[in-house]
Amino acid sequence: MAEFDAIAEAAEWIRVRTPVRPEVAVVLGSGLGDFAGRVEDEDVVAYADIPHWPIPRAEGHAGRLVLGTVRGRPVAVLAGRVHYYEGYDLRAVTFGIRVLAALGVRTLVLTNAAGGINLSFGEGGLMVIDDHLNFIGSNPLVGPNDERLGPRFPDMTDVYSPRLRELAARAADAVRVPLLHGVYAAVHGPSYETPAEIRWLRTAGADAVGMSTVPEAIAARHMGVEVLGLSCIANMAAGIHPGPLDHQDVLAAARRVADQLTKLLEEIVGRL
Repeated sequence: MAEFDAIAEAAEWIRVRTPVRPEVAVVLGSGLGDFAGRVEDEDVVAYADIPHWPIPRAEGHAGRLVLGTVRGRPVAVLAGRVHYYEGYDLRAVTFGIRVLAALGVRTLVLTNAAGGINLSFGEGGLMVIDDHLNFIGSNPLVGPNDERLGPRFPDMTDVYSPRLRELAARAADAVRVPLLHGVYAAVHGPSYETPAEIRWLRTAGADAVGMSTVPEAIAARHMGVEVLGLSCIANMAAGIHPGPLDHQDVLAAARRVADQLTKLLEEIVGRL
């Protein structure tokens, strides 16, 4: 089945399943699922039930679409995502984002758990993504382009909306959540980076590193969706962190900051 047709079929399945017509979508990264519990009048759908929707295999990703309202605004929350390192191609990785756009979502908030590269950062901080570096090794737009989804050569000057970044800063001030700003580097994974790679990424201009988000942001912009990115600095990266990196530690650190992230996301949605 053609990509456009699969997206349309999944979107229609969701429309029939729920009366919610989301305007805003939030993707929750590793260990950051608490915000899904703040959705009111919720309608929860397992990814496995939605036609063509890929299933997360990584720990910390529930695999549920939660539809409802936050502060009166209709929202869709992706509790978990799939990754390139799980064996999915990037069209599958971005499938859910495209379905949300087909449903009418015009604002997308992407969250992730990331490793800190900037030496002034500390574990547990929240960083607004100002720009990104794509070191995954591919792009979700590779291959034939369907103009019904977006242009062949979409502009990426402002992948992460200046308007939304400013709105996030005001929201953070209102709920007294400190915010960092920086550049997010996406890598292939699943192995963590070596100390030499971290030094190279810092030289390239990265402040944080992770294994997600960038393909989703590219696909969203391809479809004209405005994007905000937020990273939880769950650990300091290799060579900065005093010992070996472990996924359980990353999940635990993400959960510790989940309350702050939830407060911030609620305030952001309320201000849109």
